[in-house]
Amino acid sequence: MQASAQHRVLADAILPDLGSNTKVGGYIRDAVLVVGFALLMAICAQIVIKLPGTVVPITGQTFGCLLAGGALGSRRGPLSMLLYMVIGMIGMPVFAVSGSVLAEGQSLHVILPWSGSEGIVWSMASGGYIVGFIFASYLIGKLSESGWDRKSKVILSMFLGNVVIYIVGLPWLMINLSASLENTLLWGLWPFIPGDALKLVLASMALPGAWALVDKIKK
Repeated sequence: MQASAQHRVLADAILPDLGSNTKVGGYIRDAVLVVGFALLMAICAQIVIKLPGTVVPITGQTFGCLLAGGALGSRRGPLSMLLYMVIGMIGMPVFAVSGSVLAEGQSLHVILPWSGSEGIVWSMASGGYIVGFIFASYLIGKLSESGWDRKSKVILSMFLGNVVIYIVGLPWLMINLSASLENTLLWGLWPFIPGDALKLVLASMALPGAWALVDKIKK
């Protein structure tokens, strides 16, 4: 479980092996990180902005996914997203509520009171985005392991991860709602570009910023 210095990601710098450099210590650390980021995703899902004309709201989930891939790497990042998905599928209300479920006149919901949803992802219009989080975090993790999380290329890494989410999410939405391509893009892409751009920039600032802080502390 010990990452090499060349390919070390942020989580390995902040949280070294617990107890020792043994495999057990590495497994414990990895379990803590995977569970922790799955819980972070659940919290991010409760930051919801309702948009008119679509059942898919803007949420903080993309931000959590981008951070998971960048901070955890290509193995633990996808595992945290997979765990998040499984938790929601077994009945825990960790997914975001759809825009149609929010109270009449309510356009913004931030964490409390907790109003998450659960369900089987393949029966959900937004299920493809949840599955896409797994693949996106893997790609971002791979790029972070190559040092992209500490360079100006981090924003490209986050952008590519975002593209992967849509590659999975949009066809899923189209099939689930039996929608035309025009309506699929209207309901599942165009309204989210400004919010995704903001989350992408924030995640791109967070990773190099965290690395700079770690390097400063260790000097």
